[in-house]
Amino acid sequence: MSGQLTGKVAFITAAARGQGRAHAVRMASEGADIIAVDIAGKLPACVPYDSATPDDLAETVQLVEATGRRILASVVDVRDVDGLREAVDKGVAELGRLDIIVANAGVGTDGRMLHKIRETIWQDMIDINLSGVWHTVKAGVPHVLSGGRGGSIVLTSSVGGRKAYPNTGHYIAAKHGVIGLMRAFAVELGQHMIRVNSVLPTQVSTTMVMNEQTYRLFRPDLENPGPDDFAPISQMMHTLPVPWVDPIDISNAVLFLASDESRYITGVSLPVDAGSLLK
Repeated sequence: MSGQLTGKVAFITAAARGQGRAHAVRMASEGADIIAVDIAGKLPACVPYDSATPDDLAETVQLVEATGRRILASVVDVRDVDGLREAVDKGVAELGRLDIIVANAGVGTDGRMLHKIRETIWQDMIDINLSGVWHTVKAGVPHVLSGGRGGSIVLTSSVGGRKAYPNTGHYIAAKHGVIGLMRAFAVELGQHMIRVNSVLPTQVSTTMVMNEQTYRLFRPDLENPGPDDFAPISQMMHTLPVPWVDPIDISNAVLFLASDESRYITGVSLPVDAGSLLK
């Protein structure tokens, strides 16, 4: 612990578990107070895994508080820009400022060829994985601007934001769009010393990846594939000999982009991908 974020406040979406929880705890361990939101409830029917719960969000609160930092957590869907504004406004009123925005919320859905994806599934994907990112920055950035101290915004894209994979075209389109949002926000906000970057994870060991639908997508040749069946196929996508990375690996990259150690880095897409983009 080196206190890289001492005195700062971070707003993080999808903080109930997975990468969002890891980001919240990692930033708190470096001195930040946290404004956390998560849907903590029902996801669209096309999402093939269980959603986070209020208990998950409460556990994130406990983990952050165990670091000695403050946290204000709210149940909010990133599709609800008014709800996001309310959560951020309350957080800033209680914690005093906003310096960092981490737009992390996203989902994976049923996989199929792009021309066969149902319109409702396409819309859910764009609404959450692209518009939800825009909503998050839209809700938070007025507070960063009003602070007059500059700040950092980190958007979660994916290796799928830089290259395509079959049967995930709607996800690919959304994550490419996140990189476009990042670049546009970086150009617009740079004059205020607000830096905007994105992280590009490969497969991460969270519920979004480690679920039956993913195993079947990658191993359609098996009747009941599991993580051990998925691992060698996933590893083939990487240059380093690992099948996936862990949430903390993404959190360390997010921390770097949020901290003053990257004070002149903006408009960058940072892969945390075990060399996936080399293939």
